Amino acid sequence: MSNYKRGETAPRDLPCEHGSGWCSDTPSRQSAHCTPRKQEQAGPGMAGIRVTEVDWLSQKNGAAHHTQEYPGPELVVRRGQAFTLVLELNRPLEDQETVIFTVETGPQASEDRHTKAVFQVSEPETGKNWTVVEEAQMENTVTVSITSPPNAAIGRYLMSTRVSSRRKQNDRKLGEFILLFNPWCPEDDVFLDSEEERQEYVLNDSGIIFRGVEKHIRAQGWNYGQFEEDILNICLSILDRSPLHQNDPATDVSHRHDPIYVSRVISAMVNSNNDRGVVQGQWQGKYGGGTSPLHWSGSVAILHKWFKGRFKPVKYGQCWVFAGVMCTVLRCLGIATRVVSNFNSAHDTDRNLSVDKYVDSFGRTLEDLTEDSMWNFHVWNESWFARQDLGPSYNGWQVLDATPQEESEGVFRCGPASVTAIREGDVHLAHDGPFVFAEVNADYITWLWHEDESWERVYSDTKKIGRCISTKAVGSDSRVDITGLYKYPEGSRKERQVYRKAVRKLFSVEASGRRTRLRRAGGRGLWREDLLEPATKPNITGKFKMLEPPRLGHDLSLALCLANLTSRAQKVRVNLSAATILYTRRPVAEILRKSHSVRLGPEEEKQIPITISYSQYKEDLTEDKKILLAAMCFVTKGEKLLVEKDITLEDFITIKVLGPAVVGVDVVVKVMVVNPLLEKVEDCVLMVEGSGLLQGQLSINVPTLEPQERASVQFNITPTKSGPRQLQVDLVSPHFPDIKGFVIIHVATAK
Repeated sequence: MSNYKRGETAPRDLPCEHGSGWCSDTPSRQSAHCTPRKQEQAGPGMAGIRVTEVDWLSQKNGAAHHTQEYPGPELVVRRGQAFTLVLELNRPLEDQETVIFTVETGPQASEDRHTKAVFQVSEPETGKNWTVVEEAQMENTVTVSITSPPNAAIGRYLMSTRVSSRRKQNDRKLGEFILLFNPWCPEDDVFLDSEEERQEYVLNDSGIIFRGVEKHIRAQGWNYGQFEEDILNICLSILDRSPLHQNDPATDVSHRHDPIYVSRVISAMVNSNNDRGVVQGQWQGKYGGGTSPLHWSGSVAILHKWFKGRFKPVKYGQCWVFAGVMCTVLRCLGIATRVVSNFNSAHDTDRNLSVDKYVDSFGRTLEDLTEDSMWNFHVWNESWFARQDLGPSYNGWQVLDATPQEESEGVFRCGPASVTAIREGDVHLAHDGPFVFAEVNADYITWLWHEDESWERVYSDTKKIGRCISTKAVGSDSRVDITGLYKYPEGSRKERQVYRKAVRKLFSVEASGRRTRLRRAGGRGLWREDLLEPATKPNITGKFKMLEPPRLGHDLSLALCLANLTSRAQKVRVNLSAATILYTRRPVAEILRKSHSVRLGPEEEKQIPITISYSQYKEDLTEDKKILLAAMCFVTKGEKLLVEKDITLEDFITIKVLGPAVVGVDVVVKVMVVNPLLEKVEDCVLMVEGSGLLQGQLSINVPTLEPQERASVQFNITPTKSGPRQLQVDLVSPHFPDIKGFVIIHVATAK
C-alpha cells in the first residue's frame, strides 16, 4: 500500500544488498526481509539500547499462514493469527525495559481509524487489538509472537520499534509486511470451515471456466496465477488505483477490513469503465488494437500488462475474462472465490423480470427494438464471507460480477449479492439483488413484430433462463451443477412462490401498492400476472435436429422436424434464417434465409433438410464459433410457432505428457492438432501457458498443415512447483478461430 501522496514520485526500487529482491530509496518501502541499512544506525539522539537486526522467519511464518507460495520479498501473513519475529539488540534488555511496536498501513494512519496500532509485550490475549508476546530471550536476541486482530485492515504495513527506557528514543523502521484475509481463522469474516475447499478456492492457482451452450457445455482451462511474480503487489495496486482511494485514501484504507467493501471495489476495478481499471470490454466481434478475449488463457499476462502499461486498461475482455481476473485478485487477497457459469443468462435492462425479444417474420432479432438479451452463457464469481450488514442467514457464497453490464450506485460493478437471498427472492437486500435474480429467473418472451407496427407474443418460457449453473468441483476437473443454490426446482410450488415474492418486492416501490403495468408489453396493456401464463400453444411442434456433428470447417447438415398434433391436415409456411452470433446471441451476419411451404397430414411428422455450407459461414464466423438458427412457422389458422437452435462448432486438440513430471527436470509434451479446414493453412502458432510449469508464455510455430492434416508438435517444459498443475495449449491461426485444450500434470517433488 502506497505511503506517498497522489502526485508525488513513487520511490525507486534499488537492488537489495541482502540478495532478497529489492529495497527502496524510501525507508518506509524497504523489503521486509532486509535489515535496516547501516546509515540508519543510531544517531546522537538514539544512544542506549536499540534493535540492530530483525529476522522475519519467512519460511516458518509462510508455512503456518499458508503464504509460502508468494514469491516475496516481503513477509506475507494472514490476520487473526500469530507470526514470529526474532529481534537482535545491541545489548540485553534490562528488567524495566520493554520493546514497543508500531504497525501502520496507508497514508495518515491513525489509531482512531484502526490503521495504526502501538503495543508492547503483554500476556497472551485475543480480541480487537494487536498483541505481542515474548516467546524467548537469549542474551541480545528476543523472539516475539505478534497477532493482528481478525478484523484488521488488509494491505501493506510498516513496522517500527523502540525500547521503553529512561532515554528518549525515536521509532526504528524494521521494514514492511503484507497482511491478508484469513479463511483459516474462525473469527475472520471470510472463515471457510473446510480444508478441502480452502485448498481449492484460496490456494489453487488454476481452474476451469465453463462456456458454450446449455446442451453443449465446454471446459476451458484458466491460469489464475495468484502466486506468480508481482501479482500480489499488483492486486494491492488495484485497490490503490480505485477512485475511492484516490479521493480519500485514509478513509478507503480504514474500510479494507471489510470483505464486502473490498470485493465491491475489486468488482468495479477489474473493468475499465469509470476508473481506468484492468480490462476493457468489447462485444462487437472486432478486436483491432488489442487481444481477442478468446486468446487469453489466464490472468497473469493481463495483470502484468495493466501494471507495466502504467494502469492503461488491457484490451479486450468478455465475461469469463473479467471473472478469471477477479478470481485471481480475490484469491490473492485471501478471500475464497470461485468462477460460476450461468447458461441462458438474462440481461434484463428494464428490471421487469422478463427478457423481451422482438423478431421479424423470419425469426430474426430486431436489434433496434430489443433492449434485453439472453446470453448463451454468462460468467461471474462467488466469494465466501459473512454478511454483517444483512445477518447470519445470508452468510456464505456471495455473487460478484465485474462484467460492466449495468451501473450500481453510479458505477459499473455488481455485488456482493447473497446467493441465499437470490434463492429466497429477497431482492431488496444489498447489493444488486434484482439484477442477479433476473439473470437466473427472468421469463423469456418473444414478440413477433408486424409491418403495421403491432406485435404479438409468440413464445413464452418461464424455465428457459438460468440453466445448468456450473462451477468446477473441489479437488477435480468435473463440473458441478449448483442451480439448486440459486433457485428451487423449476415449476415447483416453492419456485413460483419465490418468483411472486420477488416481483412484489421489485415492483412495490414503483407501484405504490397498485397493480403495475409492464413496460413495453406489446401495447396490449398486459398485466404482469398475465405474462406469468404461458403463451397459447399452437397445434404443431417443431425442433431442429443435427444430422451430423457440427464440425468447424465442414458443411452443417440438419433438419427441421415438424409434427401435426391434430387429426386434421394443416398447411405451414416456414421462414428459415441463420446468422453467425456472439455468445451474447447478438447477430453478426445473416448466412441463410429461405421459405418453405409444408402440408402436414393428420398427426404427420415431416423433416425439412437444411444444409449450410462452410463457404456460407466461414467469412462471418466469430471466435465464439456459434450460429443461431430460427424458423418462424405460420399455421393455417393464424397460429405461430418459433423454433430456435444455437449451434457451437466443434474442434479437436489433444495433449500428452511423455513421462513422469518432476520439479527441476525437463519433460516432453506432445500436442496433436488437426487442420479443420478443407484447404492448406500456414502461420499457425501454439501458445502454451501454465503456472509452476513454465515462465510466462511459450510460443511455438506450427509447420504448414495440409487440408484436414493431423500433425504433432513436441516441446519441453521444466516444472518449478510440485502438485497438480494445469498446462494450457492454444492453437492460434489467422484462418480459423482459436482451438483450446488443457491437461492437468501431477508434478512430483525432486528426489
